[in-house]
Amino acid sequence: MTTTRWLAEYAWLPERAAPTPEVLIETVNGRITAVTPLSPGGPPDAGVDVLADAVRLPGVTLPGLANTHSHAFHRALRGHTHGGRGDFWSWRDQMYAVTAHLNPDSYLALARAVYAEMALAGITCVGEFHYLHHGAGGTPYDDPNAMSAALVEAAAHAGIRLTLLDTCYLTATVDGQPLTGSQLRFGDGDALRWADRVSAFTPDGRHARLGAAIHSVRAVPAEQLATVAGWAHRRDAPLHVHLSEQPAENDACRAVHGRTPTGLLADHGVLGPATTAVHATHPTSGDVGLLGESRTGVCLCPTTERDLADGIGPARRMADAGIPLSLGSDSHAVIDPFEEARAVELDERLRTRKRGHFAPAELLHAASAAGHAALGWTDAGRIAVGGRADLVTVRLDSVRTAGVAPAGLWFAAGAADVTQVVVDGRVLVRDGHHLTVDVPQELADAMAEVTGG
Repeated sequence: MTTTRWLAEYAWLPERAAPTPEVLIETVNGRITAVTPLSPGGPPDAGVDVLADAVRLPGVTLPGLANTHSHAFHRALRGHTHGGRGDFWSWRDQMYAVTAHLNPDSYLALARAVYAEMALAGITCVGEFHYLHHGAGGTPYDDPNAMSAALVEAAAHAGIRLTLLDTCYLTATVDGQPLTGSQLRFGDGDALRWADRVSAFTPDGRHARLGAAIHSVRAVPAEQLATVAGWAHRRDAPLHVHLSEQPAENDACRAVHGRTPTGLLADHGVLGPATTAVHATHPTSGDVGLLGESRTGVCLCPTTERDLADGIGPARRMADAGIPLSLGSDSHAVIDPFEEARAVELDERLRTRKRGHFAPAELLHAASAAGHAALGWTDAGRIAVGGRADLVTVRLDSVRTAGVAPAGLWFAAGAADVTQVVVDGRVLVRDGHHLTVDVPQELADAMAEVTGG
């Protein structure tokens, strides 16, 4: 039995508007067994130094943060595409080009480094929206799930949990044009063959679990949406889908189906509490109502949405409709959950020209508990008895955070201010350094192999 006692200078506890000072957190075998806010006068029993063996955590300690939406291989594009002109569609061609250089070995190396970068940023769990399934020309590997296995192994090496959202990707357009070129690597032919392949895969290790994804209404024909949704529902697995990321997607769906993408998904049983719509940047008022009524979640990816000039979604309106909001770094133009969280508020200010839409505690919830729940890890994302012992400590003495009120860290701190990360009770990051992965060197090596640089 492994028991550890942590003394947090400040800890952000559930349902609190701001961090609580001086909190003793006790963990056994990766679970939180006690959370004790200490009185201002000192330990509960002044005659015994009950804190002598406690590991002190200076700064603000948060629950583990969740990256609800990731495409690990997109990290290879950072710094190579962001200065160009165009829009999402022109960027997408550059993204497809990267896939030509990926195989199970090179993807393992890249994803390991990317997931370790996430750990440095305080991310203890990631949802990998995975559609790069097959070899060149769409030829399956000897193990049809070799790329999935590489991602599961990468997360194990990096030390974080993974929900592998195996993605069904069958067509190139809403009207059913076939996959061509690089897209051939994504397809399984039809949803039944997708389901057969996914059903044959069991993630290795307790750190990983399997979910499903519908890439978009562009990529899965309407008559096959229910097959994917049914697979997820029968297994009580998370189901994710890109939704209304681009106005062109909405226009094409209306032209072909006479419905918005949200309406089409509702017609085929895709929406519901286990489903997360990614982006939802351009929903109609009716769409927001459908998502709220069905308790479908929405994952916002602000740094990607602004990088690709996608637009600003109606975050506050969606939250007010009862839609759980979570956060993702998507294309990894930035891996910084603090930047994603504050962008939810700051983008809403740009959209409305008013301030004060999301309280800091709401941003924390989106970055932690809501994201974990969207990925199927409902026992994570809160510093509470019975929860997973995931602790992320953020310093309050950097040039960014010095003098900042503890609750204000969401508007001041960045990934570089994370000093320690504990995942399931095990220290993974200490003094801002990953304990098992040389993250900068491995990122450089992996990107050089993938980009030819």
